Amino acid sequence: MTRIVTTRAGWIVGATLLVCGSAAAQAHRVVRVTEAGARNPNEVSIAIDPTDPDRIIAVSRAAERNGRSVNFEYVSGDGGATWRTRRSESPRGRTHGDDAIAMAADGRAHHSYISFEGLRQERPEAPSNGIFVTTTRNGGRSWSAPVAVLDHTNAITPFEDKPYLVVDQVAGSPHRNAVYIAWTRFDVYGSAHPDDRSHIFVSHSTDRGATFTSPVRVSDVGGDTLDSDGTLEGAVPAVGLAGEVYLVWAGPRGLTFDRSDDGGWTWGDDRVIQETPGGWDIDVDGFARHNGMPVTGVDRSDGARRGRLYVNWIDERHGDPDVFVMSSPDGGATWSDPVRVNDDPVGNGAAQMFTWMAVDPSDGSVNIVFYDRRDLEGTSTAVTLARSVDGGETFVNYTIDLDAFECNPAVFFGDYTGIDALDGRVVPVFMHFIDESEMAVSAAIFEFESGTQRIR
Repeated sequence: MTRIVTTRAGWIVGATLLVCGSAAAQAHRVVRVTEAGARNPNEVSIAIDPTDPDRIIAVSRAAERNGRSVNFEYVSGDGGATWRTRRSESPRGRTHGDDAIAMAADGRAHHSYISFEGLRQERPEAPSNGIFVTTTRNGGRSWSAPVAVLDHTNAITPFEDKPYLVVDQVAGSPHRNAVYIAWTRFDVYGSAHPDDRSHIFVSHSTDRGATFTSPVRVSDVGGDTLDSDGTLEGAVPAVGLAGEVYLVWAGPRGLTFDRSDDGGWTWGDDRVIQETPGGWDIDVDGFARHNGMPVTGVDRSDGARRGRLYVNWIDERHGDPDVFVMSSPDGGATWSDPVRVNDDPVGNGAAQMFTWMAVDPSDGSVNIVFYDRRDLEGTSTAVTLARSVDGGETFVNYTIDLDAFECNPAVFFGDYTGIDALDGRVVPVFMHFIDESEMAVSAAIFEFESGTQRIR
């Protein structure tokens, strides 16, 4: 496979892509999502409306001059060509973070985030923390008041962290339109005491985000609470064809899998499905922190691999951070060997970072975005899209047409990027530095012919 190289104008040059014969690759667009006034936005998530693929909604957190963080929603009605920004108000003026967005089959969108106060203060005067969800029924023109998944008033312990959500879009599912949200609970965040543990929890909504059930603990074996390799982190839920719910998370034993067959109420035994050499908390120059946590997805297309479950993550088995995917054809009972997604030379010392994945429900293609330092020096960083149309067995890498940027570890970069795919439209969204101390969020818009590597 040949890595696609673009000019700064976005046109493919100097490379011919060979996939099932030959196919000429063409241009994609890169569009600034955030407005000029947004200060260091990060932790981005994106969803394409299944009822109108030209409507796309993204979310992120951003900093304020007073040190607090806020949330933003970004809406495009023209396929990502232009965007408008809306600030999401914080419950009780707290700090925001860990934004995620997911769509229902009818285009209703749910935006989740954490909201807290006093996390790193020794004696906070008014500690609080919780997880909230707000919903739009009209394509992002207006949003509901925040609904608490759970809310600890006057308490910072336990601490609820890094939620991510999914909506059951499966036609015929007994739990269709259910909203599932998974996260890490720290008994005491940052504690080194062996009795303080981290666990994975799940809650769900059966009334389309109006209320959420009491949290259910999924993980059987806890991790530490140091927010590093020994901690259980990175649970991203996915929904199977019968409405089953899948979870994979990272921890000291590697990637751990579990599933629920009754709408998130009960879960099976934890099962370690993959070692992750180097752990999930991976040191990378230029970032104050970087993680290789897993992302899950299911093929809901009518293709030959319908129902296949995928997991995407980063580890250091080859001596530097690489992107990997593996899959299960039978609901997590058995798994393929890991496939290396980035196609630069193995063990070349170049880091690939902050991966995220979307499985296109129309053609089953597996689409992955990650930051990329191949052929670059120091902290100079580019962005790559990788796409597989053969069930994750092979990937073609496309350089996204964004000037490589230098990283500044003094500026919080966030913990993840985002990507969604629908009917061949693939839209990665990512943060990047625009100068030494300021960041922005941009999106790349690819239009593939369904089930192929050919760009329309």
